[in-house]
Amino acid sequence: MQTIRLKKNEEKRILAGHLWIFSNEIEDFPSHIEPGAIVDAEDYRGSFIGRGYFNPRSLISVRILTREKEEIDTAFFKKKIQFAYGYRKEIFPSEKSYRIVYSEGDFLPGLIIDKYDNSLVIQSLTAGIEKQLDIISNTLKEIFNPEVIIARNDVSIRELEGLKPEIRTLYGKLPDNLIIERNGIKFSVDIISGQKTGFFFDQCENYLKLKDIVTNKDVLDGFCYIGGWSLHAARYGAKSVIGIDSSEKAISLAKENASINGFADKCSFEAAEVFDRLRGLNKEGKKLDIIILDPPAFVKSRARIRQAIKGYKEINLQAMKLLRQGGYLITCSCSHHLSQEMLLDLLNDAASDAKKTARLIEVRTQARDHPILLSIKETAYLKCAILQML
Repeated sequence: MQTIRLKKNEEKRILAGHLWIFSNEIEDFPSHIEPGAIVDAEDYRGSFIGRGYFNPRSLISVRILTREKEEIDTAFFKKKIQFAYGYRKEIFPSEKSYRIVYSEGDFLPGLIIDKYDNSLVIQSLTAGIEKQLDIISNTLKEIFNPEVIIARNDVSIRELEGLKPEIRTLYGKLPDNLIIERNGIKFSVDIISGQKTGFFFDQCENYLKLKDIVTNKDVLDGFCYIGGWSLHAARYGAKSVIGIDSSEKAISLAKENASINGFADKCSFEAAEVFDRLRGLNKEGKKLDIIILDPPAFVKSRARIRQAIKGYKEINLQAMKLLRQGGYLITCSCSHHLSQEMLLDLLNDAASDAKKTARLIEVRTQARDHPILLSIKETAYLKCAILQML
């Protein structure tokens, strides 16, 4: 077992529960270590603090897999995945589709596994997980006996690890038409080319909050993707729902999903840029009762936070202007670098510019199949603020 040694006092964060060791925290490591190789991490005194995988090409040089001196083998991954799966079966006893493994949140950094009924989608984000991909795939076959296992490794973060983006089938055959059910609503999903791995499991518990406020209301769903928020609004009694997304393919699936669930008479969808469409509706004098904004991440690094804040503020300002007195804004950010405090501050600024008062009803986060570790703040990324505009 090759060993990396940390500089003095750099072990404190790891001992407190974090799983990342950065390159500037390392005092010494062997000159020839293959990216993804398993290593032991020691403090400056030579005391063992964890075992994980190493990549000299990455700013995050070591990701800890265990704090025990145990083998990283088939039995290890089977134990970890079964533990993660057991938790999901407890919290979602009646559901068949959800995130099984959420990277650091399930103590398997660099690994995402989503379950779409009997189809599995893996994201291997790091060189360390890539080296274990065959073991992981075989373990999933043993535990789940799936129809198909897809590797959705088409994410740019892999390039930081020296890996190429790719999509490939690891096992089985993709169903001709994959339809899942969440919260009693059916969704046709595209696990090959859809956003993320095909569906936004992280919002599934937030969708349920519409039930309290949406009855007989006119709703606009910005960045609607395949209709997650829209279809829940229709199910819970909305009078009308407009879904907007820039992707023609997503809009086509959203229309299909509305039809599958019998909501085609309530839901209309259009392909357009959400910023432009909101501005246009304001010029038309349109008024709505509920607006949902669930955009992709506007900020991928700390260096772009200021620019992202401007974007978030502008789109929320346009939404606030469209709302009737007492209307609701449900606005989300999946940008880790934009804190909850930053989000609420920019929403307050937007409300001031709109000459309205924003009453904060609730701030929510990602669903429980995306568990947050207090020791790793990076595991928390989704913010969902529910506001009433007065």
